[in-house]
Amino acid sequence: MTPNPNSNLPHIRVVAAEIEQNGEYLITQRRPESALPLLWEFPGGRVQEGESDSDALRRSIRHRLDVGVQVGHRVLHVTHTYDKYALDMIVYRCALVGAPRAANVHQIRWVRPDAFGQYPFPGADQQTVDALLSGT
Repeated sequence: MTPNPNSNLPHIRVVAAEIEQNGEYLITQRRPESALPLLWEFPGGRVQEGESDSDALRRSIRHRLDVGVQVGHRVLHVTHTYDKYALDMIVYRCALVGAPRAANVHQIRWVRPDAFGQYPFPGADQQTVDALLSGT
């Protein structure tokens, strides 16, 4: 983690994939033992030192869903401050290469936008949901 110039909190950069098929979006549920347990999110993960966003996204999707991904264009940049860290989340439109499975997540779901309200999301992901629903 690198320091956030706007606070004393550690700063984390993460990438997430917006994956849509037939009007539904792929979301994953965090594991019970993880930080923010059992909340839902767009699949992705932390960007490691010296790693590009695209490489981080491909690595994270392979790890979590055991599938390849084609990384498209950036659709959103969200910042959110949690109690112990500040988060920069960059969302990219992506396409899967293969069929995903819950390899290192609790569950996966394909969800229509009008059903997002049935799934609790962490703050940064909720901002992504809100932007997606508003069409921005």
